[in-house]
Amino acid sequence: MTTAIYPGRFDPVTNGHLDIVQRATALFDKIIVAVYELPAEVGLFSTEERVALFQQAVADLDNVEVASFSGLVVEFARRQQAKVMVRGIRAVTDFENEFSMAMMNHKMAPEVESVYLMTRSEHLFISGSRIREVAMLGYDVHGMVPEHVTEALRKKFERGRS
Repeated sequence: MTTAIYPGRFDPVTNGHLDIVQRATALFDKIIVAVYELPAEVGLFSTEERVALFQQAVADLDNVEVASFSGLVVEFARRQQAKVMVRGIRAVTDFENEFSMAMMNHKMAPEVESVYLMTRSEHLFISGSRIREVAMLGYDVHGMVPEHVTEALRKKFERGRS
């Protein structure tokens, strides 16, 4: 059985993230979405909220779990007995950063292989930071994030405007 982790901030989970997870489920027996624990003042959503939002988004995928982690992602992979780290790449700018990260991860944990899935064209422009920015400015992000995330963003920014 091959276990893979899919690490990230996921602040918030987007349809691009879900596309990567769904495609990875066809390649690996078990996927663990690894939500990085951010300090409360850094993220829009707390770690618990990000885990819950992703869990709801993948509730229909039997071989996907969602968990939070802190520290080095390769150490989390070892604790989960994951042999693969799945990452998505949107553009050339992602490649440079991902390549550097893959080399460092390989140095620290040569037994964990990095596997990259190219983002589908309809998700190329979607990122968590862009979603946060346009949602904060009042744009309806429906169709770029799961419906429950659209609602969570609306509520989050409504509270900020009150």
